[in-house]
Amino acid sequence: MFPREPYKGPTRKLVLAFDVGTTFSGVSYCMLDPGEVPVIRGVARYPAQEGIGGDSKIPSILYYDLQGNVRAVGAEALQAHVIEQAEDEGWVKLAWWKLHLRAKHLPSSHIRDDDIEPLPRGKSAVEVLADFMRYLFQCARTYIQESHLNFWKSVENSIEFVLTHPNGWEGQQQQQIRRAVELAGLISSKEEQSHVHLLTEGEASLHFCVTHVIASNILSTTPIDVSDYSDEEDDQSDSQGVIVVDAGGGTIDLSAYSMKLSPTSFEEIAPAECCLQGSVFVTSRARTLLRKKLSGSEHYSDPKIIAQMADIFDKSTKLRFRKPDEPSYIRFGTIRDKDPKYDIRSGQLKLAGQDVADLFEPSIEAIIEAFEQQRRAASTPISMVCLVGGFAASDWLFTRLQEYFLPLGISFCRPDAHANKAVADGAVSFYIDHLVSSRVARATYGIECYIPYNSLDPAHLARQSKSFIDVASGLCIPDHFQSILLKGTQVSELREFRKSFFTIRTSLAACKSASTDIMCYKGALQEPQWLDVERSSFSTLCTIYADLSEVSRTLRPKKSVIDQSTYYQIDFDVIILFGHTELKAQISWKEKVRDSFLSIYFLAN
Repeated sequence: MFPREPYKGPTRKLVLAFDVGTTFSGVSYCMLDPGEVPVIRGVARYPAQEGIGGDSKIPSILYYDLQGNVRAVGAEALQAHVIEQAEDEGWVKLAWWKLHLRAKHLPSSHIRDDDIEPLPRGKSAVEVLADFMRYLFQCARTYIQESHLNFWKSVENSIEFVLTHPNGWEGQQQQQIRRAVELAGLISSKEEQSHVHLLTEGEASLHFCVTHVIASNILSTTPIDVSDYSDEEDDQSDSQGVIVVDAGGGTIDLSAYSMKLSPTSFEEIAPAECCLQGSVFVTSRARTLLRKKLSGSEHYSDPKIIAQMADIFDKSTKLRFRKPDEPSYIRFGTIRDKDPKYDIRSGQLKLAGQDVADLFEPSIEAIIEAFEQQRRAASTPISMVCLVGGFAASDWLFTRLQEYFLPLGISFCRPDAHANKAVADGAVSFYIDHLVSSRVARATYGIECYIPYNSLDPAHLARQSKSFIDVASGLCIPDHFQSILLKGTQVSELREFRKSFFTIRTSLAACKSASTDIMCYKGALQEPQWLDVERSSFSTLCTIYADLSEVSRTLRPKKSVIDQSTYYQIDFDVIILFGHTELKAQISWKEKVRDSFLSIYFLAN
């Protein structure tokens, strides 16, 4: 483990990191005392957890009553008396509910409607997230109060929250998380959002791997450098490429970094990848296999029995599976349960090993495809892959990936200690260690505008029917996309991307405000220029509004060369900053001979 410096902050504070997963969730924390070396700890005791020592994670399960009130959460929802009461009173059980928040651009045709329980009437996915966060916070507070006497009161108003999300979640999902934090009561006002830090699960996992895997070989002998990335061309000869695969319940996230030695630093070198092929989808495919296999059985085709078998497969059979040439078993009943025609004997259902292996294959193929995508895009050759996350506990997944990576000369490993805590622990490390100095844009960002018509440009000729007369520029073509930040660009935390634009108003009264949409392109073109090409690949991420009442007083009317009519021109810059874990957009304009800015984080429109 690499040595940390003592905390240099002026006052005591607490860092709480929440890993809200599709199947399991956990909290890690760090008590920051001036002059003391930070230590990352996990909340290891939750209500109703089995075992004296508890566990570092709880199931991401909630029960709601018919009035929409939370009745049980986590391990408490698995207690026999709770399940009995839920059935008697018609409570709604939610598992895998995080998938309701999934980003719409991620391929999800393999997700069946019955894979995800519907939300309770009148409840949104954001409200469910808030209810679950509130429970995690209460558990963390109780654990810290019981474990560290008199500490909580000294920091209850000095808490920094780090919340993780899949690599594929962007502006809309990030805004939903921030809204859930408010609803949960973790912060009391929008002004306190500065104490909420969002982070991809991939980057959190990198920080965990640095401490638990990479550090043991390298960082113990070399210092950490988190200085800002230079835009100058770097010498990559001493860099190693590392890809972290966070295989979780719902998503599998891949993140690629270069690791420079002497001193050690990390830079993202390829757009992050995210695929909806986590371990729950192996279980989903198993459920489909069971329905098909037992469809002709008079007794065992019952949906409740199928659901019971799928649940046992999820908790044991899936984790134990190792060899496709050996049968697997689902132990679901008693010795009296038998139906030899359907491979059921003594309360066990036998499955062919190859059939079970086939259930994993789509997830394995998705990891390999995403890996190759990143390897092609990476500016540094990949020499190491680290596998973390709850799904990493599967020996079959590890074996299959090892068979792929080792012939490529790539080191492949998984931490031997608490890999399911990688995201929560890594999120705390992100806050205190801050190892990544630059990140890569995952899409192309820009704005919609119109440009003067050029009769020599074939693209303009093809759109001549759309042309119109602008009082300032004459004949113009609409639907032009002006990129500001291109996909794959490596961005330091302080670097800004700026483009100048202007807008025309025909009256001074219309000049008191302005707005612009920040658009995102996720298609295959390297530098898209037209919104009518691959229209479905464009989306509006946010809208920035600016109050220009002051600048409107200084505007002078101009005369159109077209018809001598009066118009007003407002000049402004659009600025995008992407070096931090959230995209930030600004409008800048001149006001009283100084620059004025209006900023907005990457919010949903």
